Amino acid sequence: MLSKSVRSLVISLVIIAISKTTIYASKSGELAVFWGQNGNEGTLADTCATKKFPYVNLAFLKVFGNGSTPILNLAGHCDPASGGCVSLTNDIRGCQKQGVKLMLAIGGAAGTYTLSSKLDARHVSIYLWKAFLGGKSSSVFRPLGNASLDGIDFDIEQGSSQFYDDLVRYLKSYCTKKHRVYITGAPQCPYPDKQNGPALNTGLFDYVWVQFYNNPSCEYIPGNSSNLINSWNLWSKSLKAKKLFLGLPASTQAAQNGFIPADVLISDILPMIKHSPKYGGVMLWSKYWDDQSGYSSSIVSSV
Repeated sequence: MLSKSVRSLVISLVIIAISKTTIYASKSGELAVFWGQNGNEGTLADTCATKKFPYVNLAFLKVFGNGSTPILNLAGHCDPASGGCVSLTNDIRGCQKQGVKLMLAIGGAAGTYTLSSKLDARHVSIYLWKAFLGGKSSSVFRPLGNASLDGIDFDIEQGSSQFYDDLVRYLKSYCTKKHRVYITGAPQCPYPDKQNGPALNTGLFDYVWVQFYNNPSCEYIPGNSSNLINSWNLWSKSLKAKKLFLGLPASTQAAQNGFIPADVLISDILPMIKHSPKYGGVMLWSKYWDDQSGYSSSIVSSV
């Protein structure tokens, strides 16, 4: 028969084990969203005011590298070239006061970009640091005004994968105790990603929101989630990043395929992927399409 002290110890260990299991089982994630590619999606301030998106990617810096003049495109929101986006300074600071992390998304499906060398990567990193992040320079125009974004999102969907790993390292080298530079990415779901693989392998990414859509081999197919779950597990096991997000279209119109009905996501998909220790939440493309569908409101309490 166990002594009183031993029984107490056993009971304490059981309580601790139950507590840890409960915490693990109830692990919750967060929502990320892309903003900037439709003038009818509301302002950046509107996006942050929803209180639903702790991470917002401003899309896109669509031209950069190889000696080109960088071009920021925010669709119908403002014209960066004429200085029209400097007004976003107040929105950026307001979002950050609410705890929202803002990243500049570079690349995209329709951009013109490439890195020609390690030196080119360094030049691009200096530009990003001085034009959008914490760097200051009287000779570099800041398209979004004096407010500093929190990091850079890699949405590289074309061209070579070369030298993006160098760009990541250069950007991370600007981190200080007072100013952290977040590095995030939105690779396609086939693993390893063709364009982003070497950069992801640096292990320097904070958050990665894999696009689990427009790729039938690794996306949700109506009535069949096995491809998606298998791909998620592979990413979760292999990815050198702190958090992994499930990237989804926010409506059936937002992508060619891969849309997951909210009830299916909540009942079938999320319970499976939340077992991953790297689970970070769900990323949505995009704020405009989410406005049309109300998708985020349907899932936010379950993510």
